[in-house]
This record gives sequence, C-alpha cells and structure tokens, in this order.
Amino acid sequence: MRFNGALLAEVENWIDESRQMHELSIAQSILQIVQKHIPSGAGGRLRSVTVRIGEDAGVVPDSLEFSFEVLTRSTELEHARLHIEKVPLVISCKKCGDASTVEFPFFFCPRCNSRDVEIIAGDELQVVSIELADALEESV
Repeated sequence: MRFNGALLAEVENWIDESRQMHELSIAQSILQIVQKHIPSGAGGRLRSVTVRIGEDAGVVPDSLEFSFEVLTRSTELEHARLHIEKVPLVISCKKCGDASTVEFPFFFCPRCNSRDVEIIAGDELQVVSIELADALEESV
C-alpha cells in the first residue's frame, strides 16, 4: 500500500501531537503533585520542581519542559522552573550477575550477551524535589 505525501504529513503531525499530549498530561500530573504538597497560597513562591526521568520512561524531556511552561504561563506558577535529571538505563543480568548501563532499546548483557536481564534503573518518572522561596525573600 502506498500513501501520498499529504497523508504521511498528516500522520506525522498526529504522532507529534499525540506525543505532545502525553507530555502535557505528565506535566499536569506534576503540577497536581506540586499543588498537593505546597502550602495553600504558596504557588507564587514556587521556584522549581525537579523530576527524575529514566531513559526508558517513554518521556521526551524537551516536550515535557515545553508542556510545563505552557501550563504555568500566566499563572502564579509562571516563574517556576522544571529541572530534569536524566537517569540512564541500567540492567542486571540474571545469567552472569553483571549490572550494566545500556543504550535503549538494547536489552542484552554486554558481558555475556544474555537477554535474561531485568531493568534496575532507567524506567522511573519521579518528582524528587519542590523548591519554594522563603516568605522573607518574597517580602524584600
């Protein structure tokens, strides 16, 4: 089956929008976590949110940053920054016991070539810190 260029472009745009929607919903969840954990009315004091994203988490960091900026624009959170800590993909081999950092999507042990491995790091998506300005700083 052959597709014309216009249809392929439409499909590519839909895929890009779908990816952006995925990161948008993640950014919304991050902001819900922030709102849940900061004192009421302290949103204007939010300086930054740090998240840890594994290489195998299925998140595009640039899209997440963009989504975060869009959601906080013209709100009391607009000066907050999103900091992303990228976590490499680390596997443990069940055959030889070696732990190795590997490149996604190659899930085999670089030492013995076994595919009997488990991910021990690199699939996380966590909010690790929320930084607020001191109330005294805000009044100066």
